[in-house]
Amino acid sequence: MASTVASEAQPSTAAAPVPPRGRRHRRLGWEQRRAAWLMLAPALVHLIWWIGIPVVATFVLAFTNYDVLAGTASFVGFDNFVEMFSDDVWNGAIWHTIVYTFFTVPVAMAIAVIVAVLLNQKLRARAWYRAAFFLPHITATVAIAMVWMWMFEPRVGLFNAILEWFGFTGPAWLSDPNTAMPAVIVVGVWQGIGLKMLIYLAALQSIPTELYEAASIDGASKRRQFWSITLPLLRPATFFVFVVSMIGAFQVFEQVYVLTAGGPANATTVMTYEIYQTAFSEFRIGLACAQSVVLFAFLLVLTLISRRMTGKDDHET
Repeated sequence: MASTVASEAQPSTAAAPVPPRGRRHRRLGWEQRRAAWLMLAPALVHLIWWIGIPVVATFVLAFTNYDVLAGTASFVGFDNFVEMFSDDVWNGAIWHTIVYTFFTVPVAMAIAVIVAVLLNQKLRARAWYRAAFFLPHITATVAIAMVWMWMFEPRVGLFNAILEWFGFTGPAWLSDPNTAMPAVIVVGVWQGIGLKMLIYLAALQSIPTELYEAASIDGASKRRQFWSITLPLLRPATFFVFVVSMIGAFQVFEQVYVLTAGGPANATTVMTYEIYQTAFSEFRIGLACAQSVVLFAFLLVLTLISRRMTGKDDHET
């Protein structure tokens, strides 16, 4: 009797009219594809118009002598690349970009880890502290640079006032070739801490507290817990922060433009600023496109390295 009821409640799939699988799949697939294309259309138009076409045009114009005023272009082969790498200013810009990246990325990451660990503790008003450290990231870079220009000012600036209070004479930070790049690096480190701290905070809060409790029972000190638990488990976040920071450092422009304008004596000229100068001051669009291609190659290599490192990490996980 029970089997009879069950058989009545569950109609046989063999007897039910089942539409052809391929036909149903095609009808539902078309509806889903149409909805997907409609939703993706704005993003695709943006991607093609604002990214795809400019990238293709940059690669094409890199091999031409493009006169933007006359609207004419002549094919010159690799002449732009030969001229670019024989230019001491451009070679110096590559070196300055590497120096800026080398000092900005690891220092900001180390400070961000320390700040994130401190602000992950149960502190009074820690939300305000987190907001204060994150505020530079969402503040306009030009406004930040204007404030730092006052702080670096040799006569009434904050830094030289502190040095004078200790009996030292401060330098002309942004006018001296020996101190201009360190000043720009300080601004870059300060501005980059907020986002890195936020990523590390999210990673810290995903670490199980049981690990710290077990380590405390075993007698491990806070320092030992930091080196043996916190830092190893922050490795995926560290990879992500490292790659994003490297790419961002290679694209630094606003700080240099406002603080030093590439000076003094090209001591702070970086790749993006030199591209801007070549394109919009000298109006040599072909050469600027060739420089952009080289910058693109740097960023592409960094991205491939990051994907390899992240893929290896995911595989191990």
